[in-house]
Amino acid sequence: MSTTESSAPRRSSRISAQPKEEVKTTAKTRKPSVKRTAEAAAEKTTAKKAKSSPEHEENTEDHDALPKIDLGDVLPSIVLKNEEDVDVDVTDLVSEKGLVLFLVPKADTPGCTNQACGFRDIYPDFTSHNFEVYCLSADSPAAQNKWKTKKELPYPLLSDPKRKLITALGAGEGGKTKRSHFIFEKGGKLVDKKIPVKPVESPALALEFVKSL
Repeated sequence: MSTTESSAPRRSSRISAQPKEEVKTTAKTRKPSVKRTAEAAAEKTTAKKAKSSPEHEENTEDHDALPKIDLGDVLPSIVLKNEEDVDVDVTDLVSEKGLVLFLVPKADTPGCTNQACGFRDIYPDFTSHNFEVYCLSADSPAAQNKWKTKKELPYPLLSDPKRKLITALGAGEGGKTKRSHFIFEKGGKLVDKKIPVKPVESPALALEFVKSL
């Protein structure tokens, strides 16, 4: 009788210990699933940030770029501000006359001033051949207007801060404007271009070509 009574408690102690082991095992298997959930949430947050990043916005803006303009191509429609902060559709500039469009890297700097004043000094020669002269740069209208007043430039200036037209003309690589000039006949077809060009030579070369037409 004493042997039977002493063996019964041993069986019950083994049985009572088993649920505790199962609870520990279950608790351990739940931790990795919580970690995976946190990692998945972090990945979603990173993906959302990437979509709203400046790089993503820049790629979206690239879809608005103008097609490249080469000899024989027609000047596309784009609205830019002039030095008086008034909208100008560049196609209107070639509807009745030819157009000499010269590009400068930065307003009121030595080389650009030489080029601009060169066109100023022979401006009547262009108009007498039914050509208008416009300066194009990435400067603000305010900066252009100040420069125009200071140097008494007789022709309008166009502001292209995002360099859309400048880049389409092949003069906007690397976020800078290459000194150049482009000649469009009446109707808008590009018939001549000089890129790059020296500031003192640009006006004379443009006029020589206009006279040859």
